[in-house]
Amino acid sequence: MINGFVVINKPPGITSHDVVSRVRRILGIKKVGHTGTLDPFATGVLPIAVNDGTKAIPFLDEGSKTYEALMRLGVSTDTLDMTGAVLSESDSTGVTREQFVSTLSHFTGAISQIPPMYSAIKQNGQPLYKLARQGVEVERTARDVEIFRLELLSFDLPLVAIRVVCSRGTYIRSLADDIGQRLGCGAALQELRRTASGPFRIENAVALADLEAAAGEGRAEELCLSPMAALGHLPEIPLTAAGVDGLRFGMSPSWNATLLEAPLPCSEETAVRLTADGTLVAIARLVPGCGTDAVIKLKRVLI
Repeated sequence: MINGFVVINKPPGITSHDVVSRVRRILGIKKVGHTGTLDPFATGVLPIAVNDGTKAIPFLDEGSKTYEALMRLGVSTDTLDMTGAVLSESDSTGVTREQFVSTLSHFTGAISQIPPMYSAIKQNGQPLYKLARQGVEVERTARDVEIFRLELLSFDLPLVAIRVVCSRGTYIRSLADDIGQRLGCGAALQELRRTASGPFRIENAVALADLEAAAGEGRAEELCLSPMAALGHLPEIPLTAAGVDGLRFGMSPSWNATLLEAPLPCSEETAVRLTADGTLVAIARLVPGCGTDAVIKLKRVLI
């Protein structure tokens, strides 16, 4: 049975939910979900969890995401991208490469963003994008995000391409709009491509058509990243046969049920992988003890 994550190279024009539905149909599996939503016009890395992969989603390290964004200077739209209605246009020919690079420096590091109205964030149970389609604009709370790196890829006015490495929750549309406002000419996204999301990379992404072909040939599992690999950032605790048997009854293992020579040091609560013969069998948390060894507390069982 296929378990883990299939990294889809999402095409433009469909929602992330559409991709989940397509993968569910292609693989003939009901337990399918996604992590890290992409806007319909955006492309690139969309990790799809299959079967036990869905249990691993809360423990993924997706603190860093990478995007390649094509901005059109001199225009502002209601959606902050070129799929929306144009609100204003201005001359951007006076913007120099040096000025643009200097402007990027103001958006590197910890910044505050106001989420766009055209987003899935809910207010009073209603997604903002539904309110926006009704012509209603509401006040949004600013969010703190971090831009780890901003890099200019090309400068050919009115189009400018940048690479963004940022924290989870960053809106690249808002970033483009803020850059445009600082330049004084406005800007909107023309294209957006995600090239990395945590451990998932565009180099390992597959098109939906390729997944369908592989499934038809019985090779779909070859395209799947195992939960063990996807959670490679977590410490590993190998279990004894008795420790594995205890998992089947929902029992958290003691250190005597592990193959480690000594308990792992633990100063703060952290997630860990419980394994057997190199295979992930459960996800647990280490909880610091009071003057004693840390306690292993079971969170998800995968067997």
